[in-house]
Amino acid sequence: MSSFRFLQLVKPFQQILPEVSAPERKVPFNQKVAWTAVTLLIFLVCSQVPLYGIVSSDSSDPLYWMRVILASNRGTLMELGISPIVTSGMIMQLLAGANLIDVDFSLKEDRALFGAAQKLFALIISLGQATVYVLTGLYGQPSDLGAGVCLLLVVQLVAAALIVILLDELLQKGYGLGSGISLFIATNICESIVWKAFSPTTINTGRGPEFEGALLALVHLLFTWNDKTRALKEAFYRDRLPNVSNLLATLAIFAAVIYLQGFRIEIPVKSNRFRGQRGTYPVKLFYTSNMPIMLESALSSNVFIISQMLYSRFPDNLLVKLIGIWEPLEESPQLFATSGIAYYMSPPHTLHAALVDPFHTAIYVAFMLSVCAIFSKTWIEVSGSGPREVAKQLKDQQMVMAGHREGSMYKELKRVIPTAAAFGGATIGALSVVADLIGAFGSGTGILLATTIIYSYFEISSRENLSPEMASMGDMIG
Repeated sequence: MSSFRFLQLVKPFQQILPEVSAPERKVPFNQKVAWTAVTLLIFLVCSQVPLYGIVSSDSSDPLYWMRVILASNRGTLMELGISPIVTSGMIMQLLAGANLIDVDFSLKEDRALFGAAQKLFALIISLGQATVYVLTGLYGQPSDLGAGVCLLLVVQLVAAALIVILLDELLQKGYGLGSGISLFIATNICESIVWKAFSPTTINTGRGPEFEGALLALVHLLFTWNDKTRALKEAFYRDRLPNVSNLLATLAIFAAVIYLQGFRIEIPVKSNRFRGQRGTYPVKLFYTSNMPIMLESALSSNVFIISQMLYSRFPDNLLVKLIGIWEPLEESPQLFATSGIAYYMSPPHTLHAALVDPFHTAIYVAFMLSVCAIFSKTWIEVSGSGPREVAKQLKDQQMVMAGHREGSMYKELKRVIPTAAAFGGATIGALSVVADLIGAFGSGTGILLATTIIYSYFEISSRENLSPEMASMGDMIG
């Protein structure tokens, strides 16, 4: 009863928390596309509006490692990105999955209270994060900013977090496609890839100005250099700036992920309710989608942030140095781990660096594959997508496995699902490692997140365009 009373504590706040009401009737597909576009436009605008009152700084960004998965942009209204809502959602999901709080998702009241609790925690987390960012001097020393500006910065960050929460809820309630979290992550990553391919910004490399964008640089070098072979070599392999090889590596990883999305084991099922109706229950290779890589990124990023902050305060402490030693790389103000646990958790910066330090590379590969596999296998248990829950869902829909007795369905699913989850998680980790080593734009994590999210939108669009009869049959089977 104590766990149920915990949800009851949220009830007084439920009335004052802003909420998007559910649509009264099914929203047509073209309207969903329009709402999704409007949501994306609001996010992009917020990603470019600078916070009022900040002092510009070229110092190292302690959140550098988390930007890609948090859809955040330093110094703007989207400073926190989706961090509060993702953190809140994962905490509540873990608490519910571990039965630390009692939630019956078949009850409308419990679903509403659970959603309100997620929203309330997200706002509390955003308030805490905003306060820490301001007081630790991320936007300038608090004594220089003044109490009024510090308070204004916190208010701006919390208000922006509330906007993200409501935009995500707008899509989740059925007005748009997918979820705001997925949409913002994919947009942030794709924006970075497109910018590195087509950026018109010119940078003086000592041999004259060069375009930052890889494709623009290719065209520019071919037209301005007399030696075309040397121009092609420079465009494909230039250092410190995006090159054509990086772009081709990015496209190769996109293609590999899309190809592997089709790998699945199809378990034949038949209906006890409608005689003669048969179908399949697909268990995909990427059974837990991009969740393993998101959890691994969150773990690594938090270790990097804590290690960097500790090293800046206590650089001579032996334990702090064991966790990580941080130094700027190639005259950049951004700090990177050069030794310690954080170093072995971070990818080699280039293929050459991987070959120079094979011990670092081997530990990093083993870490990525094992952690992604463990997270994937754990996630199916806490998220309600394990073999026991799937067997119960099929039984509730009066579906049984063809050629098996009703009681053996759980055993068969237990044999297949955990193995698919662990192997799929390890495969995701391996793809991320390969993307990092061959120099794909952004990071391996970013490309995997973007590809899996874009593919999920393709699947959503396909389902939306199905006839009502086919859609209802697909819902019953899958």
